[in-house]
Formats: sequence, C-alpha cells, structure tokens
Amino acid sequence: MEEEEEMSSLLVAFKTGDYKQQVIFIGGLTDGFLATDYLEPLAIALDKEKWSLVQFLLSSSYSGYGTSSLRQDATELDRLISYLINKEDSEGVVLLGHSTGCQDIVYYMRTNAACSRAVRAAILQAPVSDREYKATLPDTASMIDLASNMISEGRESELMPREANPDAPITAFRYHSLCAYNGEDDLFSSDFSDDQLKQRLGHMSNTPCQVIFSMGDEYVPDYVDKKALVDRLCRAMGGAEKVEIEHGNHSLSNRVAEAVEAIMSFVKREGPSGWDDPWN
Repeated sequence: MEEEEEMSSLLVAFKTGDYKQQVIFIGGLTDGFLATDYLEPLAIALDKEKWSLVQFLLSSSYSGYGTSSLRQDATELDRLISYLINKEDSEGVVLLGHSTGCQDIVYYMRTNAACSRAVRAAILQAPVSDREYKATLPDTASMIDLASNMISEGRESELMPREANPDAPITAFRYHSLCAYNGEDDLFSSDFSDDQLKQRLGHMSNTPCQVIFSMGDEYVPDYVDKKALVDRLCRAMGGAEKVEIEHGNHSLSNRVAEAVEAIMSFVKREGPSGWDDPWN
C-alpha cells in the first residue's frame, strides 16, 4: 500500500495510487485490511485505469462489529468520503461492499448524507442474509429471545453471553439486528416479499448498482434459490446489474479473476464519462 491517511485518532485508511476517483472497499463482519483475495489484484487493475483503492478500518472492523451498528458505520463512511473530497480533491467514489459491507452501503445511501452525493455507483458483493444463516445454527432462537428481552428492559447496549457469539463480544442490539426477523441488518432475506425488499432496497435505484452473487456461497442456506433471490434483489434495487459467479464462494477466493473482471467492467462504465459532478 502506497499511502496511509489518518482520518482521526480512530479511523485509518490505506490508499493505493494517487488519483481523483476512488473505489472504497467496505468489508463484512471480522474483516479488516486485505479482507478478500481479490483486493490486491483489484488495486493493480484500478491503478492502470487511474483509480485508487481505499481500504479503511471502521471501529466495527475485526472484532469490533459486535459493539457497533450500521448507523455508526455510516457515520464513519461519511467522514471518510468527506476527507477524500476536502483533502484529496475527489471527483467521486464507487462503494464496494463485501458481505455485511453491503448492508453498510444500503444503509448509508438511505441517510441522504451530504457526502453521499459523491457516490457515483455501488457494488454489492455477496449481499446475503445474516439472519437466514444464523437460523441454521443451534441456540440462535433462544438467544434472539434473550436479546429481545434485554432490549425491552433498556439493556440493548449490554453484552450477550459469550456463547451467543464466540467470535467477538456482541451487544443485545447488534445480535438482534443481525439475527432477528426485520432487524436493522435484515435487508437481503429470501423470505421477504417483493414489496418488503423494495421497501429496504428501493432507494438504491437512484444509484447505478451492480450485484455480484456467489452461486456457491456457503453462507446461503441450501433451501434458498440463489438465482431467484439475486433476480429479486436486483429488481428491488430498480434494475441493478446482475453478475452470477458460478461455484464462487462467499469471498470469491476461488474466483479471484472473475471478481476483478466484473468489478473493473462496472467501474470503467460508471467512471468519469457522463457523470455529473454534484459539487459544481
């Protein structure tokens, strides 16, 4: 990584290349720098097209996700984009989300924050339902009940028992958000009606979007019809571009070249040409 920029005492981002347009990568739960295998070759490919790749550490990165929220992620993303505009003279950004990073993008674009006008396009790679995956694990139902009770008692910011989430400390609010029906993070579930998906995703129709879905995603339960789900997600987003990666796993570590090709094709099409600068 060529350059390190400090956003504040808490937020640090790494940027490859020194260009006026940036792809911002937003990882999923437990992710940090170089979270997916396609990021390094993607940075090289973007550099050839005079784009920078920006990776930054949210306070929810690594094991911090359990005590954070989509709202906090959106606030920090807005600060990063503001920094790129005001300090780096950015001409616009493309948001690239992986896994729960897709929820971050959808939530952020709904906030209508001033800096969201600088978002030229969005890419959702592996937008899957944490709720549907968690439902396949033992004890999830009883832990959702516990989280609901804690929230009703005003204890939403208190930590759940360790067995609820062995990977990291997690508050009742974030557990409920990820695991309960209609939780804040529950945006891509296959059991939602078309109207419910549109309520959650319809605002994305104002932004050029690409959905990259791994047809071998290990975090999507076997009963889910992946082809039907990705069609419905794209339709709910107002006709987002669909990319199906056959046999691809969740992080596309087994389909790196296909991932880079799909992302680059979209970025080049949604780049400077034909884009109206919202700041002028």
